[in-house]
Amino acid sequence: MQHKKFATRAIHAGQEADPSTGATIIPIYATSTFTQEAPGKHKGYEYSRTGNPTRSALEECLASLEGARYGLAFASGSAATDAVVNLLEPGEHLVSCSEVYGGTFRLFSSVYGRRGLRVTYVDDSRPEAFAMALTPKTRLVWLESPTNPLLNIFDIQAIATLARNNGTLVVVDNTFATPYLQNPLALGADLVVHSTTKYLNGHSDLIGGAVVTSDQALHKEMAFYQNAAGAVPSPFDSWLILRGIKTLKIRMEAHQRGADQIASFLQNHASVEKVYYPGLKQHPGHELALKQMKGQGGMVSFTLKNSANVDSFFRKLNLFAVAESLGGVESLACHPCTMTHATIPEEKRKALGITPQLIRLSVGLEDPADLIEDLQEALKA
Repeated sequence: MQHKKFATRAIHAGQEADPSTGATIIPIYATSTFTQEAPGKHKGYEYSRTGNPTRSALEECLASLEGARYGLAFASGSAATDAVVNLLEPGEHLVSCSEVYGGTFRLFSSVYGRRGLRVTYVDDSRPEAFAMALTPKTRLVWLESPTNPLLNIFDIQAIATLARNNGTLVVVDNTFATPYLQNPLALGADLVVHSTTKYLNGHSDLIGGAVVTSDQALHKEMAFYQNAAGAVPSPFDSWLILRGIKTLKIRMEAHQRGADQIASFLQNHASVEKVYYPGLKQHPGHELALKQMKGQGGMVSFTLKNSANVDSFFRKLNLFAVAESLGGVESLACHPCTMTHATIPEEKRKALGITPQLIRLSVGLEDPADLIEDLQEALKA
């Protein structure tokens, strides 16, 4: 299946007709346990925490989309992140880009920090800055590209090469880009993390996560942790994600068309100070994004010139729902400072540029003209 085109794999990978009934769509195997022919003699499944056919289909499909050998599905993106960070031993070192999702920062600092994990945050996007942060005890480099919420772009291939020379693993949170627009494993990364809650599911009706890799030893270690910790998605949630993935290609193309138009509109609005979108030529990562991505995605962030207008802006929105999360068919507007990134200390937020004036948009599948009209009315406030 790997030689097939993306849209074909999204619909068919791991989803052959059910052998017992011929069902074209993978069934929801709503069972906690599986009857064995004799003690220890089963048909590949024993207990749904350990493995479930619906989840297995999802894991195979996710691996195929990222060009990986193995996929593991988790109950949330944070659970997937936890499984990766759990690879590190107390006292080992992690290097991360400074701008990460607030939940990732919380896990690094408040959970694993208490267990002896040392984290160095790199403020500079240049690969040399990551090279300077590496030590003999650095086990993992963590990247988001594009980042949340400022949509910075990192040279995954260059950083992966530097890390490999240091004996360090590289993981990329590919949630914003999705496998349709970017494949970090092909650029040298060792692991890819997704919040399947977002674009992969695409309908804002579940929580899920995933890790993919082509490294057998890493997969074996994380599969053990997946079973031992038990943070796995239900068969129904696995089925919903598979259903969402089938339309990922056409959804991402539509998200991007809308985001392009909205970014251009915001860039020319008198009330807007700055627009963050890799599709704009003025974006510092524009050329790199063109090189390592197939498109720039459906996320747009911007800052208002006057922070006093933020509350009025949100109150006037109609089509954009004021909500956390992203990647659904409906458009969302988020205030990172008080919502998704509130867990990050205020001084660090300011240093990163996550200011009270910053607004993050997840551009949905509504008509872009209607979304622009909604933004225009809100900006009048």
